[in-house]
Amino acid sequence: MAKQNRRSQSTTRASSKSTRRPNGGGTQGARPGSSRGTASKKSVRKASKPAPKKRAVSLASSPLVEARNSTIHGRGVYAVAPIKKGTRVLEYLGERISHGEADDRYENKGDDDGHTFLFIASNRTVIDAGVDGNDARFINHSCNPNCETEIENSRVFINAIRNIKPGEELGYDYQLTWETTDDPAELALYACRCGAKKCRGTMLDKEPLDKPKVKAKTKAKTKAKTKAKKKGRK
Repeated sequence: MAKQNRRSQSTTRASSKSTRRPNGGGTQGARPGSSRGTASKKSVRKASKPAPKKRAVSLASSPLVEARNSTIHGRGVYAVAPIKKGTRVLEYLGERISHGEADDRYENKGDDDGHTFLFIASNRTVIDAGVDGNDARFINHSCNPNCETEIENSRVFINAIRNIKPGEELGYDYQLTWETTDDPAELALYACRCGAKKCRGTMLDKEPLDKPKVKAKTKAKTKAKTKAKKKGRK
């Protein structure tokens, strides 16, 4: 089943309950960052990138944004003032629990229940924004994102990756994790409705977690053959 740093349907993954541990944003039929184990995998969000260790300032709220009804799905987060590229907008907050507790807590949630806001912060920690969470949990998925998530010392932040105008809805790519053995009917629950011109139609990551890692070897062999041919021509 799809996973990722989870989130609820007002957040980020299709039904994010899983705990596959990639890195650990909105809603749209997906549960934002889920964090369960493979056994009960309901999607989990992935953070765009880990950040170098440094002291981070908490951003529980921001005067730059507000949460309100979204045209994409449920609630969304909108800019109420210009946001410059590179601005750290919000921190994804909630109760910090273990992967095991996250699995147990949402084990009985239905696959079509999008109200889980789990986000994987590290191999040990999952953030459940359904408990003491802030508006960051409402940021929806987008195939043409204006934000990305970043992890610093097991804390998750949402940063602007381009200038954002007042009235624009914030969004980031949930990159919900999944495997080739997941039920296709369940994966279909993570359909994307972001409306982007190049929408890929799903909030799932482009590649499954269990995809064989053979590309690098194939490229190496191709390069070796190319060099051999060039030498032969000489």
